[in-house]
Formats: sequence, C-alpha cells, structure tokens
Amino acid sequence: MNTDKLKYHSGVFFAPFIFILTMWIVAYANWKLGWDYEEYGIFPREISGLKGILFSPFIHGDISHITNNSLALIVLLTMVAFFYRKNYLTVIILGWLLSGFLTWLIGRPSFHIGASGLVYVLTSYLFFSGLKTKYYRLMAASLVVVMLYGSSVWYMFPNVKDGISWEGHLSGFIIGVILAYLLPQSEYEPTYKYDWQRPDYNPSEDSFMQLFDEEGNFSPPPPPEETVIKQDENGYFYGSSTQSVNVQYTLTEKSKPDSSQ
Repeated sequence: MNTDKLKYHSGVFFAPFIFILTMWIVAYANWKLGWDYEEYGIFPREISGLKGILFSPFIHGDISHITNNSLALIVLLTMVAFFYRKNYLTVIILGWLLSGFLTWLIGRPSFHIGASGLVYVLTSYLFFSGLKTKYYRLMAASLVVVMLYGSSVWYMFPNVKDGISWEGHLSGFIIGVILAYLLPQSEYEPTYKYDWQRPDYNPSEDSFMQLFDEEGNFSPPPPPEETVIKQDENGYFYGSSTQSVNVQYTLTEKSKPDSSQ
C-alpha cells in the first residue's frame, strides 16, 4: 500500500493559483478594456457554442459571480490536489471538458458562463471518492465538503434561482460522481495500533504466540538452566549448569598459608 501520498507538493499551490489567476485576468480585460467575452460561453446544441467548453470557466458576469467561484475553487482545488495527487490533473481537465460538453447537450438556448460547473465536479468528486476509499482522512475531507457546500445541491434543480445555470451545476455534479467511481484511487495504509492488525503479521514470529501450542493451549518452554557456583578442593570457584532450581551450596573461605617463621 502507498503510505506517502498525503504530502504537500507543488500542485497544491499551483493548481488553484493558475486557474484563479487566469479567471481574474480575463475579468480585468472584460471590465477595464471593454472586451466582451460572453459570446465565448457555452451555447447548447450549436456548433459555434462548443468553443464555450474551453473558455466558459474563465468568463463571469459580475464581481460577485467570480468572487464566489474563486473562494470555492481555492478550497476545492487545493483539497483535490492534496488528497488525490495521482488523479488531480485528470479530475480537473476531464471535469472541465466533460461537464461543459454535458451542459452543451442539456442546457437551455442561452450562453452558459462561469466556473460553477467545475466547482460542482470537484465537490461531488471529493465527497464520493472519500466514501469509496473508506480511508478516514478522505472521509473527513468529504465531511468538510458537505459542511461547506451541502446547500449547493439545491442549485442543481430548475427554477430555484433566476440567472443561474442549473444545467451546468447538474452536469458538473454528474461528471464528478462518474470520475469518482471510474478513476483508480490510491490505497492508503491505515494506522495500526497492534502488530497483529498488520496484513503481513506472522504469528509464528510473535514471541507471545510462541507460548501456545498448535491446539491453542498455553505451553511455555521449560525454565532456563540455573548456574550453580561451586568450590573445588583448592579453594577456587567455578560455575556449572543444572536443571534443578533447588540447589544449595556453601562457600567457605580458603585458609591463608602461615607466614610466620
């Protein structure tokens, strides 16, 4: 299993930074230089409207629209890049293109603009991927997504609020679910408290399990041999081993030679 995936990498910073910076550059050109990019949005079922699949996420109607999407993308792009390092670029690119194409198929005949479709892709991907992996950190990330963006589910239905592309929201949500279940997920090794919880645990190498026989009966090895100190006839001491633990011995002091003349 992979144990080193949940680490910071450059994509955690650059993924949201580059995407959001491009959004604001386009917005500046639109408002300050008078360039009207709305016609580059998605216009459903018109061949000319297909170009909006590429450009619509960077086009917004007003400051409130781009600000809300920017705040959401800061959180969601960072989470996807951090928790799904293996898949985050695939999720962003496929989510961007496929949600735009689905909006082109089902949308009303009007220009659909904004990065809301990608926001819904990332929201649903994070939620369902966390449930799929059953890894507690990713499930916690899913819970955070629900707490932050759970109420946005209502904006996938028609007639909830005027002026929003509920088709883009619904398309993004559907694509996010599909990506969550089709893309391979990294496997994370859980935190083990005991050695016997590990999948490579071998009972025969466990010193405690070695105290039991094949039938599960407690059968410890015999006690170790005891070293007994003895004294020879010259007064020297030496050790010997015996299985008896109730050995009694007496140590006597060797008499010193008489030094008197």
